[in-house]
Amino acid sequence: MTTAAERKTADFWFDPACPWAWMTSRWLIEVQQLRPVDVRWHVMSLSVLNEHRDLPENYRELLDNAWGAVRVCIAAAEQHGEEVLGRLYTELGLRFHNQGLPQNRETVTAALVAAGLPAELADAADTDAYDEALRASHKEGITLVGEDVGTPVIAVEGADGDRVAFFGPVVTPAPKGEAAARLWDGTLLVASTPGFYEIKRTRTAGPSFE
Repeated sequence: MTTAAERKTADFWFDPACPWAWMTSRWLIEVQQLRPVDVRWHVMSLSVLNEHRDLPENYRELLDNAWGAVRVCIAAAEQHGEEVLGRLYTELGLRFHNQGLPQNRETVTAALVAAGLPAELADAADTDAYDEALRASHKEGITLVGEDVGTPVIAVEGADGDRVAFFGPVVTPAPKGEAAARLWDGTLLVASTPGFYEIKRTRTAGPSFE
């Protein structure tokens, strides 16, 4: 039997607007059932990451709209504890990605209620009152990997015992069962290799939320 002391904590930074981070999060939840890993959730923001970059107009509009959900996540964590982030992220992701609902106040409010949180937290979407905490959480994650990447960021004790951090993995659909566990083992192995930076190939399919 695996003891609590033997389990690892995987810190996961997410922006609920990102479908690829959503795919990775569902994979990591599967891994949590198959390997001695506990996920601890944190917020990062694609809006913060890209706020001073020259971007296509349609992507800029998406990022301008994405401020709301991350602000609500930060407000929920501050008022009700960071342990609520996992279930709130799940409810947001199911609506944003699986159900394809608009990322607006109505959808965020429904996610809050489903997560057992006050609907009034949706008010945080329209204020910058939580932006300092949002930026701090974002910085904590992105500093581990550098600003050439986005969300998700994962930090965990690596195969050699040292703490490692990485972006991704980017995968679709989210692997299940032993395939999920093998991907975790392999990711830790390469991330723990000194001097290792990147494996990549061109994406030929969009996110599959099966």
